[in-house]
Amino acid sequence: MNKKLFVLILSTSLGMIGCNQAFADTDNTQSAITTEAQLPNFTKLVKQVGNTVVNITSDLKVSTNQNNFPFPIPADPNDPFYQLFKHAFPNQNPQNNQQVRRAFGSGFIISSDGYILTNAHVINGAKKIIVRTTDKQELEAKLIGLDTKTDVALLKVNGKNLHSVIIGDSNKLEAGQWVAAIGAPFGFDNTVTQGIVSAINRNLPTDNYIPFIQTDVPINPGNSGGPLFNLKGEVVGINSQIYSKNGGYMGLSFSIPIDIAINIADQLKAHGSVEHGLLGIQVQDVTQQIAQSFGLSSQNGALVAYVAKDSAAAMAGIKPGDVILSANGTELNDANKLPIIVGNMKPGDRIDLLINRNGKQLNIVATLGGGASKVSNASAPTKTNALKINNYGIEVRNLSSEQLNQLGIKGGVIISNVTGIAQLSGLLPDDIIVSVNNIQVNNVQQLKTLIGNKPTIALLIIRGDAQMFITLTTR
Repeated sequence: MNKKLFVLILSTSLGMIGCNQAFADTDNTQSAITTEAQLPNFTKLVKQVGNTVVNITSDLKVSTNQNNFPFPIPADPNDPFYQLFKHAFPNQNPQNNQQVRRAFGSGFIISSDGYILTNAHVINGAKKIIVRTTDKQELEAKLIGLDTKTDVALLKVNGKNLHSVIIGDSNKLEAGQWVAAIGAPFGFDNTVTQGIVSAINRNLPTDNYIPFIQTDVPINPGNSGGPLFNLKGEVVGINSQIYSKNGGYMGLSFSIPIDIAINIADQLKAHGSVEHGLLGIQVQDVTQQIAQSFGLSSQNGALVAYVAKDSAAAMAGIKPGDVILSANGTELNDANKLPIIVGNMKPGDRIDLLINRNGKQLNIVATLGGGASKVSNASAPTKTNALKINNYGIEVRNLSSEQLNQLGIKGGVIISNVTGIAQLSGLLPDDIIVSVNNIQVNNVQQLKTLIGNKPTIALLIIRGDAQMFITLTTR
């Protein structure tokens, strides 16, 4: 090959490589710029709203047993061991003593005249509450009121022209939205953490009144009661709790929607307390197996498992086995929505319910009450009339008339033992079966007849103070 030609080809190739590298560098720079432009910058937000967030210190009096023993010593002078400890260890005080424990949390100012929102658990039982602002003011706060059901508390400090938050609309939140939390985790004031909305309308087993905002914003002890902001600098929630196996942040944080919190705050400001409406029922989701057992066309709605005696639901004619499809025009895709709707209404309010009862739709209007009723626990089961239903692994006995009266039910049978399918499905000894596929059970023979050889059954049971449906299937 001609040397000149070879050099020309090589030079051209190197030139193309350099050109491609230049294009690649340009693309990488452009990609970095684009990525940076897409990521949110919280600097402006923090400057805008940081001074609306406060650190809350509360002093709580707790009972302690002051002694050097790894076990409590008797406090009752009538206890035979009291005199023994008194003479053997005269320097030990067997009486409980009150000590002050200091708790930390966060909050935010909702009005320029000094009203502050926080969590009820931050200040519940506090003898003294101190609010510290970002400009180092320390103000003693007055508790206006708290509501443990929603975990919202309203405080008031003497102040003028305080910086207050802008209230946003938590109903406009969507999964994937950027949000930021400001608070005092572990006492570190005005700490900013960020993340996205992971889910909305999240229900937790211990909270029936709150459709929580779930985020992956890092929340730690001391963040409780602080605000959750959207990118506009509007507060959309109160940071309330986390899901954790070790007590620390694990990526699951839950906030109370601000619209619910403001509604509670308005009631606390006006009355010092909050009233929640009560329908007097226990509900559960409609599973596929329950839908098949009841002949339902879908799994939507809230299945009524229990109706309290003399409750609003009982007076309106609601019965166990009814499926509530909507409340005040809001469709119930799952059972968790109903307690939220009812809990945010007041005693005396009327609620319109659309109900499916044995395949027919009914419109029922109930007037909400404000008290609760419970099912009494049954006494020990009778030892006679035992019957085994082998295909489901259930052994049952009849209830005595005394037990029926104590429970306030007309019929039912009590489970004495479970094996196989029944055990795997969650049935327990001492559960009381009151219906099969929405048909009332009066005795063990009727139960056997109702079950027959059906491949799937839905049992309505009483367990302690709760009533629920459990499905069993041999398929």
